[in-house]
Amino acid sequence: MIIKAAVIQAAPVYLDLRASVEKALALIADAAARGAELIVFPETWLPGYPAWLDCCRDVALWDHEPVKKVFARLAENSVAVPGPVTEIFSRAAHEHQAAINISVHERVHSGAGRGTLYNTMLTFGADGSLLNAHRKLMPTYTERMIWGMGDGSSLKAVETAGCRVGGLICWEHWMPLARYALHVSGEDIHIAAWPQVKEMNLVASRHYAFEGRCFVIAAGAVMRAGELPSELEPIDSLKENVDALVLNGGSAIIAPDGSLIVGPVFDEEMILVAELDLSRIREESLTLDVTGHYSRPDVFDFSLKPASESYKHSQ
Repeated sequence: MIIKAAVIQAAPVYLDLRASVEKALALIADAAARGAELIVFPETWLPGYPAWLDCCRDVALWDHEPVKKVFARLAENSVAVPGPVTEIFSRAAHEHQAAINISVHERVHSGAGRGTLYNTMLTFGADGSLLNAHRKLMPTYTERMIWGMGDGSSLKAVETAGCRVGGLICWEHWMPLARYALHVSGEDIHIAAWPQVKEMNLVASRHYAFEGRCFVIAAGAVMRAGELPSELEPIDSLKENVDALVLNGGSAIIAPDGSLIVGPVFDEEMILVAELDLSRIREESLTLDVTGHYSRPDVFDFSLKPASESYKHSQ
């Protein structure tokens, strides 16, 4: 079976949810017109990865008014799951008969935890159903200022477009047990969502493909210094060059043996498309199947804990 997949390497309209949704819909229509049956976006594409955590000054200062204003603006432009925005993408998936994987800043719209945001990957089936909402397990370093922690209930592949699709977000790819939980769920195609796919991120993505014997779609975004929040002061190297790339893409599509099918492509907005022949998964499983003949269940034991009560309460 052959699946045509597309990765969207583009910038959203940063911190503007409505405009970003409109751009996403246009990009989805473009990818679908090229025959894509699975369409993938980078990390927190709605309404944009918070690169200002690394590229602006004083973001970690206590009670810093500019950062509080940016966080409030980010929260205002984040996505309720489920909610009006997820309904829009459900309709788009159904209209184009294509599965869509798009990552968002998620806000809790009512009840406890309304002040917390999550880094969430949404997977919509080709029939329009929301199949999975995966909250990033562990925000990395300064990201912990803006995102809460997810749990393991969404560490699974789902059936859509005639195959099984799973995904992890950014540094989750360096959490060995998170990787294994996805391997156990039987992925054919894995989504690796990144802010940008720089060298070590590509290494992790290619390793994942080789280890999991699956196709990997590594998605990275594009961002220029002039798109950083106006409330914050850029670091010195970016002050005089608003066109300098803060995020430079690097998206790629990777085969089950770790080889590159398409990409990586840097420094420009584009849609990468490739045909994925799922029979290659079986071919590469001859030598390695980490959940089958190359596992040792008599030596190792693995379990996935259920969702915590606090996580359930925030839904």
